[in-house]
Amino acid sequence: MSIADLETQHFFHLRGDEMIAPFFASHRYPWTMLNSIGEFIRQQGPLLSDDYYELRGPGVWVARSAKIWDYVTIAGPVIIGEGTEIRPGAFIRGNVYVGPNSVVGNSTEIKNSIFVEHVEAPHYNYIGDSILASHAHMGAGSITSNLRADRQNIVIHYEGHNMETGLRKMGAILAEHVEVGCNAVLNPGVMLCEHAMVYPVSCVRVSMPAYTIHKNQGQIVRRTERL
Repeated sequence: MSIADLETQHFFHLRGDEMIAPFFASHRYPWTMLNSIGEFIRQQGPLLSDDYYELRGPGVWVARSAKIWDYVTIAGPVIIGEGTEIRPGAFIRGNVYVGPNSVVGNSTEIKNSIFVEHVEAPHYNYIGDSILASHAHMGAGSITSNLRADRQNIVIHYEGHNMETGLRKMGAILAEHVEVGCNAVLNPGVMLCEHAMVYPVSCVRVSMPAYTIHKNQGQIVRRTERL
């Protein structure tokens, strides 16, 4: 395992997504996408087919097949993908791409983030300055912390390596099939490789390799099963 694990081409496995895949491929490291999410949405929104999407407000493109419940607040630029569900009380603060068949739950707040597809943040979550890949799941009350207490730039810690991001705000970046337990906190700059799992009520301070488990006392162990 090396710092190369965190390069976009190794961290994600995007296939067939004509909208997202080129955007990801243009960035060597995933966190460099965070400052470009808004511009990406503003470019892609007008290109969406009127047969499948409608413009519901300034810079707010919503798929006609999406289910938007009452008492939802959405500020653009935003794209809400096909088959997605936005539940009551959700607050989407702009610079957000919610990919197909995802769930943004009750009282969940999202800003400057990407949900690739089939992502679930269904209950009382905060997702800020983050990227969640396909089939990532946030348990109830779990959050991405995106600002250090000392307000300094965020450093990614992975397998003994320290990577400067140059970013003052960065939440978490989750690869495919990551499971985050209820009421867990992902510290700023945490990256979870594919099939990583976080125990409930954990505070995750360092990035995790693929197929590992973060236990409550900060111990990281290998998963015995390969999914």
